[in-house]
Amino acid sequence: MKFKLLSWILATIAFVLSAPALAHHAFAAEFDGAKPFDLQGEVTRIKWVNPHSWLYFDVKSSDGTVINWGVELTTPNQLLTRGLTRTDITIGSVIRIRGFRSRNGGPFGYSVFLTLPDGRNIQTGGAPDVPDVAATAK
Repeated sequence: MKFKLLSWILATIAFVLSAPALAHHAFAAEFDGAKPFDLQGEVTRIKWVNPHSWLYFDVKSSDGTVINWGVELTTPNQLLTRGLTRTDITIGSVIRIRGFRSRNGGPFGYSVFLTLPDGRNIQTGGAPDVPDVAATAK
């Protein structure tokens, strides 16, 4: 009887402590699935942090102005399991990002695919509610 009670208490505690993980934001809350982008630029900063990594890169527009973009990636562990290590992206390297713009209209977005200088294409996103992920892989 004591074992069952202790097991039930521990299971309840584990469930309560995991609740914040279930409250993760949806893609559509921050990003616009109707506004895909395909950008190339020079990496300026990388943040390998949970719950989402971030990559910042300078994009030169046709008029010569440079805009620093920031894109949300998946977790560092997910990136590693998909084949992207911390040494694959260096400051100054030129990368290509395909994804979706943020709803706030600024130079921010959600990265779905990252193409490295060596030509490898890595899936860097894939929330369940991302629209038409396959179309951004072209």
